[in-house]
Amino acid sequence: MNITLEQAQKAIEASIAKSKEMNVKMNIAVMDSGVNLVAFAKMDDAWLGSIDIAQKKARTARYFNMNTGEIGKLSQPGQPLYNIEHSNNGLITFPGGVLIKDSSGNIIGSIGVSGSSVEDDHEVASVGAAAIS
Repeated sequence: MNITLEQAQKAIEASIAKSKEMNVKMNIAVMDSGVNLVAFAKMDDAWLGSIDIAQKKARTARYFNMNTGEIGKLSQPGQPLYNIEHSNNGLITFPGGVLIKDSSGNIIGSIGVSGSSVEDDHEVASVGAAAIS
């Protein structure tokens, strides 16, 4: 199952609304379950460097079927996934990448958000993902 363009746009709209509420400028990427980019938004004045980060956060979440913050915990020195961020042409292992599931709990895609603190990024991504289920 894959996220539709309509669903991806809904996730982006919810993320943008949350970003505005928080007064932050974000880049937001939505991938389908095969990690293909479905929709992307760069808010005015959002950091250019965060474009790539947002997309990598979305890919990372889907590649391993967990939020990027969880992968980050497992990729610290001494942990089982240490250095995993060097695989797959570069992963992002800090918060801001979240899985998107349908109402039945099936993974249909992922969302990656970058442009503020990792806590803000995760919050905005979570709101976007929740707009779908």
